[in-house]
Amino acid sequence: MPIKIPDTLPAFQTLVNEGVRVMTETVAIRQDIRPLQIGLLNLMPNKIKTEVQMARLVGASPLQVELSLVRVGAHRAKNTSEEHLLAFYDTWEEVKHRKFDGFIITGAPIETLEYEEVTYWDEMKQILDWTTTNVHSTLNVCWGAMAAIYHFHGVPKYTLDEKAFGVYRHHNRKPSSIYLNGFSDDFEVPVSRWTEIRAEDIRAVPDLEILLDSDEMGVCLVEEKAGNRLYIFNHVEYDSTSLADEYFRDVSAGVPIKMPRNYFPHNDPALPPQNRWRGHAHLLFGNWINEIYQTTPYDLEKIGTGA
Repeated sequence: MPIKIPDTLPAFQTLVNEGVRVMTETVAIRQDIRPLQIGLLNLMPNKIKTEVQMARLVGASPLQVELSLVRVGAHRAKNTSEEHLLAFYDTWEEVKHRKFDGFIITGAPIETLEYEEVTYWDEMKQILDWTTTNVHSTLNVCWGAMAAIYHFHGVPKYTLDEKAFGVYRHHNRKPSSIYLNGFSDDFEVPVSRWTEIRAEDIRAVPDLEILLDSDEMGVCLVEEKAGNRLYIFNHVEYDSTSLADEYFRDVSAGVPIKMPRNYFPHNDPALPPQNRWRGHAHLLFGNWINEIYQTTPYDLEKIGTGA
């Protein structure tokens, strides 16, 4: 079944053009089914682009999913119009009374800051604590994953000497994981970050298990069964051109940046990059949503009660 989003959301037509099935409120009401409630806390500056990336993957599920867009109230976006935010987003304060089957927390371009220096860190801590009682399963991405794993387990991040930037081989460390059904033994994932989480710090926490990693880029995906959380530090959700957009943006701004590794054909930025991670992105999100469907209570109000 398709994903349910407002039909005036800019992502709607983009997804339709890509062949992703979306539904209107009228069609959704006709189906006698409880859709999975998935929330997206979008911390990225260009919110529309991130909406498309996440909705594309969530919408590929055969289950009916209703996607709710959420933002922090303590921060004003610079790259998304206020009209768009008012039309399609609720602040966390406006949805904190609700319960969600799944909740996605995105990255943010603030990873070199100490967590306590982030202007909305106090609200982030409240949101993370709220997910333990109001969300059945949480998927934390990039900075969102670093922030969550630090908040819940004190796992630190380390600043890199240069940006980890490119497409890198990754390894499937637990093929039996429900989240890795259909995964190859090794595959490629886009990486774009100035910090890292180290495997030795993960292994020091009994509740955490590394599912995916890279010889060059380290930890990628971590599972926490006790909290029903996933932490992914790289970007399976990226578009084919996402790394190119970042590269050309920095070049145009005069920011020192190396060409993303293993990305442009023949290392020629004039050639369009090929997407070599799309299949595994769909597998990961599909497996996550399927596991939510298999384990979440039918009655949303029972989420967080231990029922």
